[in-house]
Amino acid sequence: MPETNTTILLRLRDLAQLFNSMDPSPFIERDLDADAEEYILNWARELPGDGGIDLVIQVAVAPNDERRAGVEDAVRRYFRTRAEIKRLDFGELMRRARLSLLVGLVFLASCLTLGSLVPIAGPSAAGNILREGLTICGWVAMWRPLEIYLYDWWPLLVERRRLERLSRLRVSVVVSGPQPAGAGAERAAA
Repeated sequence: MPETNTTILLRLRDLAQLFNSMDPSPFIERDLDADAEEYILNWARELPGDGGIDLVIQVAVAPNDERRAGVEDAVRRYFRTRAEIKRLDFGELMRRARLSLLVGLVFLASCLTLGSLVPIAGPSAAGNILREGLTICGWVAMWRPLEIYLYDWWPLLVERRRLERLSRLRVSVVVSGPQPAGAGAERAAA
């Protein structure tokens, strides 16, 4: 069964609205506008599977040919850069997890060793409390590394894959003429 592409339709007055106007970079190297990025990411979260995505940018004012030609590369570059940042964040998280695991294991071993040195001569409540307290403290030190290895890594991986998928967007710009007041963005499935 052939994969179908999903189309995200973004309606703008002018192509410049797609990019962050405060970014001093040349037009095509600018970051996306925060609202446009959020809109595209929100729709991408809801899209099924790994099929292709088409971004159709409908503008009321025709852009010059240079801007129109470079918009696909600009959007792809932006999401590719964001995916690379998520890849680096993932690597940093794994380095932190390894260091946390090492510290946690050393602390756990120290606590268990100290607990074993508490005299077991008779049923002393203070001795039992100290031993159990050291054991609990040692295992609590393992909480963060286990949390990273069990739970924290996968949201970064999912987000990176989504951004990589968006870095392969097919972008087209269509001129639609003036938009009525209140016209916004919408999504259409192809």
